Amino acid sequence: MKKLDIQAVRADFPILSQTVNGKPLVYFDNGATAQKPKVVIDAITKYYEEINANIHRGVHTLSQLATDAYEVSRNTIQKHLNAKHNHEIIFTSGTTHGINLVANGFAALLQPGDEVMVSAIEHHSNIVPWQFLCERTGANLVVIPMNEKGELILSEFDRLLNDKVKIIAVNHISNALGTVNPIAEIIEKAHQVGAAVLIDGAQATPHLRPDVQELDCDFYVFSGHKVCGPTGVGILYGKESWLNRLPPYQGGGEMIKEVTFEKTTYADLPHKFEAGTPNIAGGIVLGTAIDYLNGIGFEAIEAYEQELLAYGTERLLEIEGVKIYGTGAHKASLISFNIEGIHPYDIGTIVDKLGIAVRTGHHCAQPVMNFFDIPGTVRASFAFYNTKEEIDIFVEAVKKAKQMLS
Repeated sequence: MKKLDIQAVRADFPILSQTVNGKPLVYFDNGATAQKPKVVIDAITKYYEEINANIHRGVHTLSQLATDAYEVSRNTIQKHLNAKHNHEIIFTSGTTHGINLVANGFAALLQPGDEVMVSAIEHHSNIVPWQFLCERTGANLVVIPMNEKGELILSEFDRLLNDKVKIIAVNHISNALGTVNPIAEIIEKAHQVGAAVLIDGAQATPHLRPDVQELDCDFYVFSGHKVCGPTGVGILYGKESWLNRLPPYQGGGEMIKEVTFEKTTYADLPHKFEAGTPNIAGGIVLGTAIDYLNGIGFEAIEAYEQELLAYGTERLLEIEGVKIYGTGAHKASLISFNIEGIHPYDIGTIVDKLGIAVRTGHHCAQPVMNFFDIPGTVRASFAFYNTKEEIDIFVEAVKKAKQMLS
């Protein structure tokens, strides 16, 4: 495994060289969105300067070039996820879109009394669409509980699992706690009772390379902007058999085979789920971002980020009154914490004045905060372009904030 050249990596990201509030930027809000390397920024410009045209519809040269680039990106993502077919890769606007697409499709498959299962550590976008589904169909929402470490209680999962469960939606990695869930075990057990499984990979794909065939998941979703790509684009992977069973999510151009006023027939996969003009530049450049990350290597990324996690955890725990939420055995490079007697928003505001970007609040995971009986946390999420020196700056800033607010 090659070792990261951290200074060379940082040089790829123009935004990291700027100052914020007169201080060098320390960007620890990677769980919300990742920064973009120059190769991604240049690829966006290149599309608009050289091949801007609509795709799949034109015979002219620019349309052909744009279509080819878009489909090359689909192939890149197929290879990255190890999907069996490239038509199992559906371009979406992001993770939320992908989850809603699947949840909408299951409305045609569920009956009153069926069960939809989610976990207690989900992002709102992997809770609310399933609540909508249950309201529409009369199905019941079942929740896998968590423990004080922020881990799912698998014995309770086993107890709750039965043949009434038709789909299980669970995140690969928690955005609020950093917990890495045992999704392979969940998928295997789910399939034993005939349930489908959707994995929310929004927080996982920046840190690791999922193999959807090895996992045997039925659906896997992620967002481009969290893997150093553009906003407004994402991916739904779905097994061919499931995508053929689900009805279209939206009607319009591209997703049709033939339209008359009497009847419309639908296009084959993947176009069945890609109505309208997509985010063409985003789709093309998402492939560029994936290529960039694979060029660095996910083994190197994961190993380095685990170093940052261990170092950051050790340094923060030096501060009296710090409590870390999410202390499971398997975590991504994310630390969610509070200081006793101080509101997380106040800490976030002060460290921002010192040039440090962190996220504060409930992180769109209010059930997690309710479990711990807290209003929110300070979340420092590290990426492969961050450094231990930045963590030192952050810890000193937190100490300063504590001194000011105590």
